[in-house]
Amino acid sequence: MSTIRTRFAPSPTGFMHVGGARTALFAWLIARQAGGQFILRIEDTDQARLVSQSVDHIIKTLSVLGIDYDEGPDKNGPYGPYTQSQRLDIYHSWAKKLIDQGRAYTDPYSKEEIDNFKLQAKKDKKLFLYRDIRPDKPIKWQIGLPLRFLSDPKQYTWQDAVMGELSAGSEAIDDFILIKSDGYPTYNFGHIIDDYLMRCTHVIRSQEFIASTPKFLNLYEALNIEKPILATLPPILNNDGKKKLSKRDGAKDILEYINQGYLPETIINFLASLGWNDGTVKEIFSIDELISSFSLKRVQKAGAIFDENRLKWMNGYYIRQLDQQTLYQKMLPFWPEEAKNYDEQYKQKILNILQDRLKFGQELKDLSIFFFEDQPINLDLINNNKLLSKLGSDQLVNLLQNSYNELSKTEFNVDQLVINLNQLLDQTNQKPSILFSLIRIAITQVQSSPGLADTMEILGQQKTLRRIQETISALENKL
Repeated sequence: MSTIRTRFAPSPTGFMHVGGARTALFAWLIARQAGGQFILRIEDTDQARLVSQSVDHIIKTLSVLGIDYDEGPDKNGPYGPYTQSQRLDIYHSWAKKLIDQGRAYTDPYSKEEIDNFKLQAKKDKKLFLYRDIRPDKPIKWQIGLPLRFLSDPKQYTWQDAVMGELSAGSEAIDDFILIKSDGYPTYNFGHIIDDYLMRCTHVIRSQEFIASTPKFLNLYEALNIEKPILATLPPILNNDGKKKLSKRDGAKDILEYINQGYLPETIINFLASLGWNDGTVKEIFSIDELISSFSLKRVQKAGAIFDENRLKWMNGYYIRQLDQQTLYQKMLPFWPEEAKNYDEQYKQKILNILQDRLKFGQELKDLSIFFFEDQPINLDLINNNKLLSKLGSDQLVNLLQNSYNELSKTEFNVDQLVINLNQLLDQTNQKPSILFSLIRIAITQVQSSPGLADTMEILGQQKTLRRIQETISALENKL
């Protein structure tokens, strides 16, 4: 059996999106599982659409995710170069073979002439096909004129490793461009030559290429090339499952998720679950488990829904598994500006009680800001609370004054605070949902926070009592 060699071949026309990253991951898993090689190839033949720094961005994204490649534009290998714009002589030599075989011809027509052909076909109520307007006499090919493949239309049936048996009639095959007028190959030509020369055993890509597969099969035959294993991945759908995920639906650059504080291991696990499972209800996989479990046979045919809430849940799970020092290092970019005036020990204490609540790094600022800076008193938090809004200002003041008096006599450690808070419940004859919510709002100016005793211990007695007193004063001003 030949060595398994898979590839990821992006066009550097923008950021690395979710679909591209998933394609790279699946190809990487197949190679790593088989002890084969994974290749990065840059397909930059559409010169008009190139985006500056896109190649660096792709390489950085793969590196951050831990998707390492064995050969690529920055890793020499036996089948390079691995950037298509550096391989033009190779494509031209293969194009010459097709010309010599009578399977390629120079397209002499201008855009205006082709538009007229299309218009006439429409008038005649016929399907426009390039193979119907092949020139009568061959024209010597040269840069500046497109070179077209002379197709041999026929019906095809082929096996897709994910979609199963697929077929198409001869109408799906037409004469397509091999080399553009600028001398660069089209995708339809370049990837077939490169996959063959780079000895790729698998070609994994999205569903948009299914319609073109009969053309590829026709070209494989003309070149006398054995086709690789073809695998078509299901589309990634937006949250309601009605259309393909797009920027309008909130699709982000993979590095944007990283910059928001999503962990690489989360993104890998989440991407793997978009259209694949191991046949169980298991949702969390280590990298080693993914490598050992992954199979194209378990990739589904139907679209996979991109559920960002599930991504947050999964990231929260991974955050909870981190030890304190690792969590602290990963959260360094996400502290509020005010945290710079506090030492690591203080921030470690905050992370210790926030770890179970964090879903991604950028949440840290809002979840922790009140530990570093007094927040404006917002009595609407009380007014909008279903239970607290039923109490009058005088009742609220009385509850907070009793709390102030009791807490001023309390040692500010969690164990003692828990005892005194429970005593306050007995003294005030109130439920935790009322008393504790009121104290929490007074000292944090948020509706929800970590455990009240934990929060108060970190804030300390002086800051806690001062904030309670300031809230009392605000309420008294309403009386």
